[in-house]
Amino acid sequence: MTPNSLIRDARERAGLTQAALAARLGVSQASVAQLERPGSNPTVAALDAALRAAGRRLELQSSEYKPNVDFTLLARNLRMSPAQRLAAFETAHREVAGLRGRAVHDG
Repeated sequence: MTPNSLIRDARERAGLTQAALAARLGVSQASVAQLERPGSNPTVAALDAALRAAGRRLELQSSEYKPNVDFTLLARNLRMSPAQRLAAFETAHREVAGLRGRAVHDG
């Protein structure tokens, strides 16, 4: 969920108008409108303050990062010379073209 949608959702769940949330925050209604605008990028402190003013709480958590890159394959390819990389690419290209041809023929 984006920061602007978190703020808008919290405000609406609390039954507050932008003006009412602004009053709780001690800012203008235009400032709240700016926070709710798509692409807004409030600081964590500003986001937390807006959510608290609407009776919500910001919770952050981290999770394990699982890259979608096979680093062992990348390292192996980097150890190859440019000529070896080109040859491997050409072999893979031929194999994919062959698979594509069989898929069209069998389909």
